[in-house]
Amino acid sequence: MDFVLVLLKTLFFYWIIVFVYRFMGKREVGELSIVDLIVSILIAELAAMNIEQFESNIFLSLLPIAILVLLQILFARVSLKHGKLRNFLEGEPSVIVNRGKVNFKEMLKQRYNLDDLLTQLRARQVKSLEEVDYAILETSGKLSVFLKQQGKSGPYPLAVILDGEIQEDTLKQIHRSKGWLIEMLSLKGVSLEDVFYAFYRDYQLFIIKTSDCIS
Repeated sequence: MDFVLVLLKTLFFYWIIVFVYRFMGKREVGELSIVDLIVSILIAELAAMNIEQFESNIFLSLLPIAILVLLQILFARVSLKHGKLRNFLEGEPSVIVNRGKVNFKEMLKQRYNLDDLLTQLRARQVKSLEEVDYAILETSGKLSVFLKQQGKSGPYPLAVILDGEIQEDTLKQIHRSKGWLIEMLSLKGVSLEDVFYAFYRDYQLFIIKTSDCIS
Protein backbone atom coordinates (compact mmCIF):
# COMPACT_ATOMS: atom_id res chain seq x y z
CA MET A 1 0.00 0.00 0.00
CA ASP A 2 2.85 2.39 0.88
CA PHE A 3 4.48 1.66 -2.49
CA VAL A 4 1.29 2.52 -4.37
CA LEU A 5 0.86 5.74 -2.35
CA VAL A 6 4.44 6.87 -3.07
CA LEU A 7 3.97 6.05 -6.77
CA LEU A 8 0.73 8.04 -6.99
CA LYS A 9 2.22 11.00 -5.12
CA THR A 10 5.30 10.98 -7.36
CA LEU A 11 3.18 10.99 -10.51
CA PHE A 12 0.92 13.69 -9.07
CA PHE A 13 3.79 16.06 -8.19
CA TYR A 14 5.55 15.30 -11.47
CA TRP A 15 2.62 16.69 -13.44
CA ILE A 16 2.12 19.55 -10.98
CA ILE A 17 5.75 20.66 -11.39
CA VAL A 18 5.56 20.31 -15.20
CA PHE A 19 2.45 22.52 -15.17
CA VAL A 20 4.08 25.02 -12.78
CA TYR A 21 7.15 25.51 -14.97
CA ARG A 22 5.04 25.83 -18.10
CA PHE A 23 2.96 28.43 -16.27
CA MET A 24 5.98 30.43 -15.04
CA GLY A 25 7.35 30.81 -18.59
CA LYS A 26 10.05 29.40 -20.83
CA ARG A 27 13.67 29.71 -19.82
CA GLU A 28 16.66 27.42 -20.17
CA VAL A 29 17.81 25.73 -16.97
CA GLY A 30 21.25 27.30 -17.36
CA GLU A 31 19.66 30.74 -17.65
CA LEU A 32 17.76 30.66 -14.36
CA SER A 33 18.02 33.81 -12.28
CA ILE A 34 18.60 33.76 -8.51
CA VAL A 35 14.86 34.13 -7.86
CA ASP A 36 13.99 31.35 -10.32
CA LEU A 37 16.58 29.06 -8.74
CA ILE A 38 15.27 29.68 -5.21
CA VAL A 39 11.68 29.00 -6.29
CA SER A 40 12.80 25.82 -8.07
CA ILE A 41 14.62 24.49 -5.00
CA LEU A 42 11.73 25.26 -2.65
CA ILE A 43 9.15 23.60 -4.94
CA ALA A 44 11.34 20.50 -5.22
CA GLU A 45 11.77 20.36 -1.42
CA LEU A 46 8.03 20.75 -0.78
CA ALA A 47 7.22 17.96 -3.25
CA ALA A 48 9.89 15.64 -1.79
CA MET A 49 8.71 16.24 1.79
CA ASN A 50 5.13 15.35 0.91
CA ILE A 51 6.14 12.19 -0.97
CA GLU A 52 8.30 10.99 1.97
CA GLN A 53 5.60 11.61 4.60
CA PHE A 54 2.92 8.99 3.98
CA GLU A 55 0.24 10.52 6.21
CA SER A 56 0.69 14.13 5.07
CA ASN A 57 -2.12 15.92 3.28
CA ILE A 58 -1.12 16.23 -0.35
CA PHE A 59 -3.13 19.39 -0.87
CA LEU A 60 -1.38 21.21 2.00
CA SER A 61 1.80 21.13 -0.10
CA LEU A 62 -0.02 22.69 -3.04
CA LEU A 63 -0.73 25.90 -1.11
CA PRO A 64 2.93 26.96 -0.55
CA ILE A 65 3.77 25.88 -4.11
CA ALA A 66 0.94 28.06 -5.45
CA ILE A 67 2.15 30.99 -3.29
CA LEU A 68 5.73 30.60 -4.59
CA VAL A 69 4.55 30.50 -8.21
CA LEU A 70 2.37 33.59 -7.75
CA LEU A 71 5.23 35.48 -6.06
CA GLN A 72 7.62 34.54 -8.87
CA ILE A 73 5.16 35.72 -11.53
CA LEU A 74 4.48 38.93 -9.57
CA PHE A 75 8.19 39.71 -9.25
CA ALA A 76 8.69 38.97 -12.96
CA ARG A 77 5.86 41.35 -13.94
CA VAL A 78 7.00 44.13 -11.62
CA SER A 79 10.67 43.80 -12.62
CA LEU A 80 9.71 44.31 -16.28
CA LYS A 81 8.56 47.82 -15.35
CA HIS A 82 11.18 48.63 -12.73
CA GLY A 83 14.80 48.09 -13.74
CA LYS A 84 16.18 48.87 -10.26
CA LEU A 85 14.08 46.12 -8.70
CA ARG A 86 15.17 43.70 -11.43
CA ASN A 87 18.82 44.54 -10.80
CA PHE A 88 18.31 44.08 -7.04
CA LEU A 89 16.67 40.67 -7.42
CA GLU A 90 18.67 39.26 -10.32
CA GLY A 91 21.86 41.35 -10.36
CA GLU A 92 23.49 42.93 -13.40
CA PRO A 93 25.80 41.57 -16.10
CA SER A 94 29.47 42.31 -15.38
CA VAL A 95 32.06 43.18 -18.01
CA ILE A 96 35.04 40.98 -17.17
CA VAL A 97 37.08 41.72 -20.31
CA ASN A 98 36.71 45.14 -21.92
CA ARG A 99 38.40 45.70 -25.29
CA GLY A 100 40.90 42.97 -24.57
CA LYS A 101 41.73 44.18 -21.05
CA VAL A 102 40.81 42.12 -17.98
CA ASN A 103 38.75 44.05 -15.41
CA PHE A 104 40.27 42.69 -12.19
CA LYS A 105 38.30 45.16 -10.05
CA GLU A 106 34.99 43.75 -11.33
CA MET A 107 36.27 40.18 -10.94
CA LEU A 108 37.08 40.89 -7.28
CA LYS A 109 33.63 42.42 -6.79
CA GLN A 110 31.94 39.32 -8.23
CA ARG A 111 34.34 36.91 -6.43
CA TYR A 112 35.24 35.57 -9.85
CA ASN A 113 38.87 34.46 -10.09
CA LEU A 114 41.21 33.98 -13.03
CA ASP A 115 40.80 30.20 -12.93
CA ASP A 116 37.03 30.63 -13.35
CA LEU A 117 37.61 32.89 -16.35
CA LEU A 118 40.10 30.56 -18.04
CA THR A 119 37.91 27.51 -17.37
CA GLN A 120 34.90 29.10 -19.05
CA LEU A 121 37.02 30.30 -21.95
CA ARG A 122 38.35 26.78 -22.51
CA ALA A 123 34.77 25.48 -22.44
CA ARG A 124 34.12 27.78 -25.42
CA GLN A 125 37.22 26.58 -27.29
CA VAL A 126 39.07 29.86 -26.65
CA LYS A 127 42.78 29.12 -26.37
CA SER A 128 44.05 32.41 -24.95
CA LEU A 129 42.89 35.62 -23.30
CA GLU A 130 44.56 37.49 -26.17
CA GLU A 131 41.78 36.27 -28.50
CA VAL A 132 39.05 37.86 -26.35
CA ASP A 133 37.65 41.29 -27.17
CA TYR A 134 34.77 41.32 -24.66
CA ALA A 135 33.70 38.84 -21.98
CA ILE A 136 30.53 39.48 -20.00
CA LEU A 137 29.49 37.52 -16.91
CA GLU A 138 25.71 37.20 -17.16
CA THR A 139 23.37 37.14 -14.16
CA SER A 140 22.98 33.37 -14.64
CA GLY A 141 26.74 32.88 -14.17
CA LYS A 142 27.26 32.12 -17.86
CA LEU A 143 30.16 33.87 -19.60
CA SER A 144 29.38 35.50 -22.95
CA VAL A 145 32.53 35.80 -25.05
CA PHE A 146 33.19 37.98 -28.09
CA LEU A 147 36.42 37.35 -29.97
CA LYS A 148 38.61 39.87 -31.71
CA GLN A 149 38.28 40.10 -35.47
CA GLN A 150 41.59 39.69 -37.30
CA GLY A 151 43.46 40.44 -34.10
CA LYS A 152 41.83 43.84 -33.63
CA SER A 153 39.32 45.04 -31.08
CA GLY A 154 36.03 45.83 -32.75
CA PRO A 155 33.11 47.96 -31.54
CA TYR A 156 30.69 46.20 -29.22
CA PRO A 157 27.21 47.61 -28.49
CA LEU A 158 26.99 48.73 -24.85
CA ALA A 159 23.53 49.34 -23.41
CA VAL A 160 23.19 52.85 -21.97
CA ILE A 161 19.40 52.79 -21.49
CA LEU A 162 17.20 49.79 -20.67
CA ASP A 163 13.44 50.25 -20.30
CA GLY A 164 13.88 53.98 -19.71
CA GLU A 165 16.54 53.41 -17.03
CA ILE A 166 19.99 54.97 -17.55
CA GLN A 167 22.84 52.48 -17.08
CA GLU A 168 25.34 54.61 -15.20
CA ASP A 169 27.99 51.87 -15.04
CA THR A 170 28.01 51.72 -18.85
CA LEU A 171 28.39 55.50 -19.07
CA LYS A 172 31.49 55.23 -16.89
CA GLN A 173 32.93 52.58 -19.22
CA ILE A 174 32.54 54.81 -22.28
CA HIS A 175 33.69 57.91 -20.35
CA ARG A 176 30.43 59.77 -20.84
CA SER A 177 28.18 61.61 -18.39
CA LYS A 178 24.47 61.48 -17.70
CA GLY A 179 24.24 65.07 -18.95
CA TRP A 180 25.80 64.06 -22.28
CA LEU A 181 23.22 61.30 -22.69
CA ILE A 182 20.28 63.62 -21.93
CA GLU A 183 21.68 66.14 -24.42
CA MET A 184 22.00 63.46 -27.13
CA LEU A 185 18.39 62.40 -26.55
CA SER A 186 17.29 66.03 -26.79
CA LEU A 187 19.12 66.46 -30.11
CA LYS A 188 17.34 63.39 -31.45
CA GLY A 189 13.99 64.65 -30.16
CA VAL A 190 13.42 61.65 -27.89
CA SER A 191 12.43 61.69 -24.21
CA LEU A 192 14.04 59.29 -21.74
CA GLU A 193 10.64 57.73 -20.90
CA ASP A 194 10.11 56.78 -24.56
CA VAL A 195 13.43 54.92 -24.88
CA PHE A 196 13.04 51.15 -24.77
CA TYR A 197 16.69 50.39 -25.55
CA ALA A 198 19.65 52.58 -26.41
CA PHE A 199 23.20 51.41 -27.02
CA TYR A 200 26.55 53.02 -27.76
CA ARG A 201 28.78 51.62 -30.48
CA ASP A 202 31.60 53.03 -32.55
CA TYR A 203 31.16 56.51 -30.97
CA GLN A 204 27.48 56.63 -31.93
CA LEU A 205 24.23 56.39 -29.98
CA PHE A 206 21.52 54.09 -31.36
CA ILE A 207 17.97 54.28 -30.02
CA ILE A 208 14.95 51.97 -30.12
CA LYS A 209 11.81 53.76 -28.92
CA THR A 210 9.04 52.10 -26.91
CA SER A 211 6.53 53.40 -29.45
CA ASP A 212 8.36 51.47 -32.18
CA CYS A 213 7.98 48.14 -30.38
CA ILE A 214 5.10 45.75 -30.96
CA SER A 215 2.72 45.94 -28.01
